Amino acid sequence: MADDNPSILAGIRAILVAHYEIAGTVADGQALVEAALRLKPDLIISDITMPHLNGIDAAIHIKTSLPGIKLLFVTAHSSSAYVRAALEAGGTGYVLKSAVVKELLDAIQSVLSGRIYVSPDLSTDHLERLEHPAAITSRLSKRERETLQLIAEGRSAYEIARAMNISIKTVAFHRGNIKKKLGLRTASELMKHAIELGLIP
Repeated sequence: MADDNPSILAGIRAILVAHYEIAGTVADGQALVEAALRLKPDLIISDITMPHLNGIDAAIHIKTSLPGIKLLFVTAHSSSAYVRAALEAGGTGYVLKSAVVKELLDAIQSVLSGRIYVSPDLSTDHLERLEHPAAITSRLSKRERETLQLIAEGRSAYEIARAMNISIKTVAFHRGNIKKKLGLRTASELMKHAIELGLIP
């Protein structure tokens, strides 16, 4: 399970503990990828908006290495654009946090049985035709996506360079490529894009 809110993790654990073995919990997307590859669970329950790596990008990383793994998103995002992005990333379940108590066990049963579950309050029939930020961001390289995540978290160029083990000059190079590929000009536009993508908790 992955969520940066400890109370949410505790609530989900309380619902599941009598029915399933819980392999582990993490608080950010990067830790989720590492734990998934190490533990190889039957099911991952993940938030979308998390530090270090958002849940959708984490899902893409995980599905590349573990294509058979089941992914269920539990999130506050009710926009159908997020539902579509989650399903395109390999998720087969999408539950709103406001409906967790009522829907989670049914959602898990559906997902583990190979069916898609989306909270009834959400509709997948009228998904926005506009390209979702996650689809746009797929134009970026892995390192550019990591750089964008760190920019979204408010890290300085020096902090990004240290976190990614690259030079400040390379950070500037990645930042320039991100702006060019996404059609953005300013730092505020980068931040706005990051918010739309759910990179900022």
